[in-house]
Amino acid sequence: MAFFIDSSDPKEIKDLFGWGVLSGVTTNPLIIAKEAPDADLGERIKEILAVSHGDVSVELTTETEHEMLEEAAIYHAWDPSRITIKVPMSEHGLRVVHQLTKKGVKTNVTCLMAMNQAYLAALAGATYVSIFSGRVRDMGYDVRPVIESTRLILDREGLDAKIIVGSMRHLMDVNEALECGAHVPTITPPILRKLVWHPRTIETINEFNTAWRNRGKK
Repeated sequence: MAFFIDSSDPKEIKDLFGWGVLSGVTTNPLIIAKEAPDADLGERIKEILAVSHGDVSVELTTETEHEMLEEAAIYHAWDPSRITIKVPMSEHGLRVVHQLTKKGVKTNVTCLMAMNQAYLAALAGATYVSIFSGRVRDMGYDVRPVIESTRLILDREGLDAKIIVGSMRHLMDVNEALECGAHVPTITPPILRKLVWHPRTIETINEFNTAWRNRGKK
């Protein structure tokens, strides 16, 4: 089990990796467009690589098989041991994943909403299969059976793909992903910080500290 951070902000990534609980980073075009719309993608990713460890997912934005493979080659060259090519789910995407896998390139098939999509991606050779929790819920469905059935079939078939669950909006989404067998919840910095906090914990710490400060006083 591992946590990835879903961010493209090198400063915040560096700070959160200092907690010792993170094992990788995921990015996507939407995150980068919001956090650093004018940044050079290559320089931004290299900054992230410098302040983190583990796999760093970088998403393809082209749409044809040839273009996707060319784009993947550029990203992979930034750090072949750590860059994971994030491939959107499609017929072209599956072909790209299959070809990249044969070259030893790590892949993360993204935008998955159903177990059958994740299974296809795993069969194609994906290193990670990314289920979008919040977007499944947006459609009115419970994401828990999707995660559970995906984990069940990957384990049954002996497939190596790891389940990433992302697009999480609430603390409970993280808890449910863990309970349902996700290998890697990828979460935004605000949600990661919520995992630390509990009102009873704060109250208890304050009680202990106050008792210590007031020791010996009448």
